[in-house]
Amino acid sequence: MNLLGFTRQNFAVVFEQMNVPKWRAGQVWDWIYRKSATSFDEMSNVPAEMRAELQGNHSIAYPAVDRVLTSSDGTEKFLLQLSDGESVEMVLIPERDRCTVCVSSQIGCGVKCSFCHTGTQPFVRNLEAHEIVGQVMVARQRLSDPGALNSKRLITNIVMMGMGEPLHNYENVSSAIKIMMDSDGLAFSRRRITLSTSGVVPFIVRCGTELCVNLAVSLHAPNDEIRNKIMPINNMYNVRELINACRQYPNTNEARRITFEYVMLRDVNDSEQQAIELAALIRDIPAKVNLIPWNPWPGAPFKTSSNSQIDRFAQALARTGVTVITRTPRGQDILAACGQLKSSSLSK
Repeated sequence: MNLLGFTRQNFAVVFEQMNVPKWRAGQVWDWIYRKSATSFDEMSNVPAEMRAELQGNHSIAYPAVDRVLTSSDGTEKFLLQLSDGESVEMVLIPERDRCTVCVSSQIGCGVKCSFCHTGTQPFVRNLEAHEIVGQVMVARQRLSDPGALNSKRLITNIVMMGMGEPLHNYENVSSAIKIMMDSDGLAFSRRRITLSTSGVVPFIVRCGTELCVNLAVSLHAPNDEIRNKIMPINNMYNVRELINACRQYPNTNEARRITFEYVMLRDVNDSEQQAIELAALIRDIPAKVNLIPWNPWPGAPFKTSSNSQIDRFAQALARTGVTVITRTPRGQDILAACGQLKSSSLSK
């Protein structure tokens, strides 16, 4: 079993079964997360007999990097090979004052949003917790990031916005995020972790209660008529149910707002009237709206809204008092932007 996916509680159980002191478990934990050890042989202060027992029953295995594509804007897309031969994509997004890792939670996606490239790939399986944490470890390794022990930490943000719907894999995603937030683990503040969902209503409040990370909701339409056409999940959890769940998300306030993601599709959801409808829908929720120019992919039936139309939509929102941000696409030339990930895209 790969120790990379064990929460602190489950990690302790492993060492209890080995009848070794708790502080020995702490040493191994420290080697894995603070010193980025990938072999038990590296753990010089752990007894050889204990290392041999660990080696016989456990591993510390990162996903294997099959290929890396680098965008003209510096964004990097990784095709990662998993132990069963399946593959998944992860994206590293460097910026002037921070670096974000965009992490996947599934191979493929069962939500099948019509504007999303990932949705054209059949759903294969959920990622295990160690495969989710492993993506962050690969990014740290790529950057030679010293992690939380050093003030020169390079990775500052983690977004669960890669392949898949995180709330359809809640148990594994939850375990992975707990390791990311552990002060002696990857030591990321919950304010530096964002989970994006297409609207799996039953898990939204649970996520906020148990993890309390930032919530991003892929809304993309102001009403059921449009959302039913482009997001099949709306037939299960409609806009009213989704917005009500957002109202109940714990610890939301003006300093910590929900992000509503809104992909701009020409002549589908980008009119000024639809902007006004969107503003009315979310008016009583501490929120901001991210406008995302649709990122094209081969064979897609959509077109990106014009810059002028996106500006008009943004202005209509702003006039109602909504905080609105128009996102600059990153990694489009390597199919690494929002909605473009698909693990077969690098393997062909």
